[in-house]
Amino acid sequence: MADIRTCLEHHDFKSVTTYIQSGNILFESDASDVATLTATIEQAYSAAFGHEAPVFLRSQKQLKKMVSHAPREWKNGAALRRNVAFLRQPLTAKRAAIEIVPKPGVDVVTAGDGVVYMSTLMTRVKQSALPKIVGKSIYRDMTIRSYSTCQKILALMEMKSTTA
Repeated sequence: MADIRTCLEHHDFKSVTTYIQSGNILFESDASDVATLTATIEQAYSAAFGHEAPVFLRSQKQLKKMVSHAPREWKNGAALRRNVAFLRQPLTAKRAAIEIVPKPGVDVVTAGDGVVYMSTLMTRVKQSALPKIVGKSIYRDMTIRSYSTCQKILALMEMKSTTA
C-alpha cells in the first residue's frame, strides 16, 4: 500500500494512510469538492497503476453519520454479520435496496443515506442470499465493508483529527 500512499502524496494529498489491504485510504486535502477529489484520485490511480479503480469517497462527517444511523440491532451485533454497501452515482440507496433481494428470516437490507445496511443471521449465514449481489449490474457502483471496519476507520479518522 506504500505505492498508493506515494501516488496520492504526489498529487498533494496529505497525511495519507491506508487501513487493511482493501483500498481504505485516509487522507487530508485542501480541496473539498467531492467530484474534483474523486476525479483526481481516479486519474492519479489510473496513471500510476495502469487501470481504472472506482473511488467511493466519504468524509469523516459522512462516515460518522453512517455509523450512528446503523440499524439499532447492530449495536450488539454478535449474532449478525453486518455489512455496509457504499454507493456511488447513479446508484441510489432506494434502488439498491430494491434490487438486493434478502432471504426472509436470514437477511435484512435497509436503505440509508448513500449506503445500504445488510445483515445476516450468523446461525444461518450459509443460507444468505446476499452473496448474489456480485452478479448484479448494481455491484459495479458499490463497495462493501464490514460494519466493524467502518467503525475502525471512523476511529482512525477521529484520532487523526484530534492530533492535527
